[in-house]
Amino acid sequence: MKIRPVHAADAPRICEIYNHYVRHSVYTFDEESVTLAQMQQRINVISASFPWLIIEQEQTVQGYAYAAAWKPRAAYRYSVETTIYLHPDAAGQGLGRPLYQALADELRGREFHCAMAMIALPNVPSVKVHEAIGFSKIGHSIEIGHKFDSWVDVGYWQLLL
Repeated sequence: MKIRPVHAADAPRICEIYNHYVRHSVYTFDEESVTLAQMQQRINVISASFPWLIIEQEQTVQGYAYAAAWKPRAAYRYSVETTIYLHPDAAGQGLGRPLYQALADELRGREFHCAMAMIALPNVPSVKVHEAIGFSKIGHSIEIGHKFDSWVDVGYWQLLL
């Protein structure tokens, strides 16, 4: 297992991982698959200012986690929103916690103060990985999203870094 910063060459695998969740889950509220060009743009924009980490096994990307701006106003500059996705075949293999812990450590090193995570519910694996590294649930929005003809709740988790 290796955790490292994202490289441009990771974009196709990241796109594959993310689009699985777009097509098969409510864990992202995107409803259309993301193109490779769109994912490359996301990686370029986000990784220019925030950490984006990859976890790989046997030189294959198994997941990724990154931070991005929480809100655009200046007072939020020390707060970030965090995200983690694992390849479906890698879920349950103990990769999420070390990857997310590495992201939190990187954020601390960059002097961010607060990490926020929004989790579409129910999502027991995501809740477990967030809480395992110290996130606490601070809120819950009922039926705030709509995907696959269903209303989806979103929970809010926070980690003071």
